[in-house]
Amino acid sequence: MFITLEGPEGSGKTTQARLLTNRLRGEGYHVVLTHEPGGTPIGDQVRTVLHDPANTDMTPQAELLLYSASRAQLVAQLIRPALAVGHIVVCDRFYDSTLAYQGYGRGLDLETLWQVTRLATGGLVPDLTLCLDIRPDQGLQRRLLGGGEWNRLDQEALEFHRRVRAGYLELAGLEPERWVVINADQAVEQVEQQVWEVVRSRMGIR
Repeated sequence: MFITLEGPEGSGKTTQARLLTNRLRGEGYHVVLTHEPGGTPIGDQVRTVLHDPANTDMTPQAELLLYSASRAQLVAQLIRPALAVGHIVVCDRFYDSTLAYQGYGRGLDLETLWQVTRLATGGLVPDLTLCLDIRPDQGLQRRLLGGGEWNRLDQEALEFHRRVRAGYLELAGLEPERWVVINADQAVEQVEQQVWEVVRSRMGIR
């Protein structure tokens, strides 16, 4: 099973991906936890370029292709091999981030993004996508207070992040069988429990 976590900045995806992985491992499953961009030595180098706040001249097209290059490496080197031997893969962001950020956020043509995405992933689609939803102003405030990485995309105008959030919610509405939207403006423990209930139900875990 391939599970992805999506959502605006500061929604808690990384924390919830780790907590979900621990829960699944506690149930005896073999789980591979990974993230985008990065997740492989090559992808991590691409991530450094993408997230460097100094790279303000990067064009939306270059941004798209760099994210997709990192994704192609991750799928080929880590995700597909893990799924092939029956492991569960939990990924902090996947191609829906490209649709939300470079499509709805940057305004790039969505059909073009789909074509690039299909090339990068070989058509791989998550079995379940959990969208942790939060207002962009709240999420960005969390990022600031949390003291973690403040990257090139974080410093975009608030309106950009609003478009990204709207994009996520529209994508979720287009594929309700794959997406589940969870209110991330709650305590970590509450979000964790709701994530677990969704995954447990989908996987038939008692």
